[in-house]
Amino acid sequence: MSQAPSVATDDSARIDTRFGDLRIRRLAGHIGGEVLGLKLGAELSEQRFAAVQAALLAHKVLFFRGQGHLDDEAHQAFGARFGRTVAHPTVPAPSGTKLFELDASKGGGRADSWHTDVTFVDAFPKISILRGVKIPAYGGDTVWANTAKAYERLPESLKKLAEQLWAVHSNDYDYGADRTDAASADRVRHHREVFVSAVYEAEHPLVHVHPETGERALLLGHFIKKFIGVSSAESARLFDLFQSRVIRLENTVRWSWQQDDVAIWDNRATQHYAVNDYGDQPRLVRRVTVHGEQAIAVDGQRSRTRRRPEASNDSQLDALITRTA
Repeated sequence: MSQAPSVATDDSARIDTRFGDLRIRRLAGHIGGEVLGLKLGAELSEQRFAAVQAALLAHKVLFFRGQGHLDDEAHQAFGARFGRTVAHPTVPAPSGTKLFELDASKGGGRADSWHTDVTFVDAFPKISILRGVKIPAYGGDTVWANTAKAYERLPESLKKLAEQLWAVHSNDYDYGADRTDAASADRVRHHREVFVSAVYEAEHPLVHVHPETGERALLLGHFIKKFIGVSSAESARLFDLFQSRVIRLENTVRWSWQQDDVAIWDNRATQHYAVNDYGDQPRLVRRVTVHGEQAIAVDGQRSRTRRRPEASNDSQLDALITRTA
């Protein structure tokens, strides 16, 4: 009788040790790693911080448990290691910070649709760092998708089509289209009165070249208003065609939050979705956002501003650009 193969009893097959002394537990086949035993903070050594950056480019999103030592100030200081941090263009930050806060007890605190952060400006963020401040007893997971892998797995004919397309992204999108929950009226009102208090539009290539890895990735998500040069009906079909490739289950990773967790993701190579399944439980998370740059199409063209709030003089315009870049 042949002997049954032995079954591994440890996590060795899942541990990625390519990045200095970091130990990273892979969470899915194409995206996501949990960094074990690392205390985040602005004081990380250059060597260890470089390892975190390299791991982030490889895994697209990194997760860290037990970061209760981070308060708002330390969270922002750590984020500044990645570059210039910026406030959200329209949603007011908690007093004295540049943080973007998602509070489920308020109208706009549930980001339950697929998106890449703030693509309604031409130079959208490169890195987002989200901290779990108050986590529900159950539910409230977040799912990320790898937009570079989505492009890579397209058939050649669809790659060629995608590389020719540009889309208009705007914060003034149809927020209530897929929301039928009882609180949707309050949420739509918050969206109109706060999130769209000033309207932005940018034109981005559907396929952009990652400035650090050279990977090509699909740039989609709920901020897309329409594809340039095609009708609204055709835009909807094109969006569904390519968006469905991004969010295939094998292209995603799902994180079950615990108190004081931190997630860091490469906003240039991912989309994410906050699952709205926790009812009336409190859920409060805060995000540090790191300034990015215009997307670069495969032919070298760059994203461009289509619309931004008017400023009455040059100094106001400079302040606006600094705030929204």
